[in-house]
Amino acid sequence: MTFRGLSFEFWVGATRRVARTPEGDPPGRPYPEPETRNPTPETGDRKYRCQAGFTLIELLVVIIIIGLLAALVGPKLFGRVGKGKQAAAQAQIELFGAALDNFRLDVGRYPTSDEGLRALLVNPGAIEYWDGSYLKKEELPLDPWGHPYLYKSPGEHGDYDIISHGGDGVEGGEGENQDIVSWKGIKRAQERIER
Repeated sequence: MTFRGLSFEFWVGATRRVARTPEGDPPGRPYPEPETRNPTPETGDRKYRCQAGFTLIELLVVIIIIGLLAALVGPKLFGRVGKGKQAAAQAQIELFGAALDNFRLDVGRYPTSDEGLRALLVNPGAIEYWDGSYLKKEELPLDPWGHPYLYKSPGEHGDYDIISHGGDGVEGGEGENQDIVSWKGIKRAQERIER
């Protein structure tokens, strides 16, 4: 059997005798030899050494480093969350103060302790000249820790007192558990910011 002037036996014999050179395929060959087409990792081929995975020790070292970073950075981030909640409570108390001032301008007095902050949303009775709602939301907001604000009128420190007992919901405390009140600023880093 001949193929364009070459015998089949010559063609098969030629393909068996051609060996793969280190530079790649021999010139004129359209495809690599079958025995070198899929080299195994034992041949020392650089391609397979680059595709090797991570060892267990390398993975453990990376996990330990990530754990150390989380232990160093985590407390600082959580401390900022507490300060953010305190600032939000202080801002909410100031908004209550502005709404109470508007209530007083319309009615001529602040709501009593019995009427509470709810009087800013709905008319607690037949209050003449009540022109609410004095808050933008339809519900009375809770403090950032989910507790209701305490309201007293007349207050011990002014016409009214608004108090949030902080994270623990109990009077007193330090840090995130300190009370946020309407008559003074937040105590930070052993100094009090008076307003």
